[in-house]
Amino acid sequence: MQTTHWRRSMFLIWLLPWALLGCAMPVAETTGEPPAALPAARLVGGNEAAAFPYRKARGGYPSLAPLLRQVTPAVVNISVVSEVAMREHPFLRDPDFRRFIEKFDLPVPDGRRTERRQSVGSGVVVDSARGFVLTNHHLVEDAKEITVTFNDQRSYRARLLGGDAGADVAVLQIEPVRSVTLRFGDSDDLEVGDFVIAIGNPFGLGQTVTSGIVSAVGRTGVGGHRLGELIQTDASINPGNSGGPLINLAGEVVGINTALIGPTGGNVGIGFSVPSNRARAALDRVLAGR
Repeated sequence: MQTTHWRRSMFLIWLLPWALLGCAMPVAETTGEPPAALPAARLVGGNEAAAFPYRKARGGYPSLAPLLRQVTPAVVNISVVSEVAMREHPFLRDPDFRRFIEKFDLPVPDGRRTERRQSVGSGVVVDSARGFVLTNHHLVEDAKEITVTFNDQRSYRARLLGGDAGADVAVLQIEPVRSVTLRFGDSDDLEVGDFVIAIGNPFGLGQTVTSGIVSAVGRTGVGGHRLGELIQTDASINPGNSGGPLINLAGEVVGINTALIGPTGGNVGIGFSVPSNRARAALDRVLAGR
């Protein structure tokens, strides 16, 4: 009797870890089937519920790659050539110095000289059939030449249709192109903690993707700018990201990246975007005035 009780106890002890292991295993593993893949939005910027996308390769681990394959073709690099007035040298404001120049019949600069400067930024295609691209107003306001370059190296000359300096949004137009078009999401629905992705051309390096969350909404008075309420995010935003989109996990544009705060001019995890509802309103006003 004692031997039987001892054997039963040893069998239960041996069985216990296997029972616990079985309880901990997911159903997909116990049935021998791989975890189900959660598809990204079929149409970029569609109305499907935002679900964290998964890769099917190598076990179906979490990854943003399926979503990014859909949205990144709509994000462009923007190169701007502008002419800015050269500042007059302080010596030229001195009457004695000017008389000295005139005495020796030297040319006196008239203060109207300009120099050409080149800057880079980002943009997003919001209507490929009509060639409409959104970017920041501050990037293109003094532009003499604007070039839009896609990630596959296609380049197009663009013209500035108009914009809203207060919202820091500008509308460019290129020729109709075969490209993905991103839809606008409702920025009023954003909450602190929502996942977001910033795509742009930081420091002219080429297309770059960063991710984070919405850190705050309704930020005002950012860095002395009077841009109204902005979205704050910890997704890395650096010089050159200006004009690129901030998107949600449904592939919708929820903001246009516009500013950052950093003691050295680089990212410290505090970036700002113009809410998509405001950007869309600026687009509508520009198109209505054509």
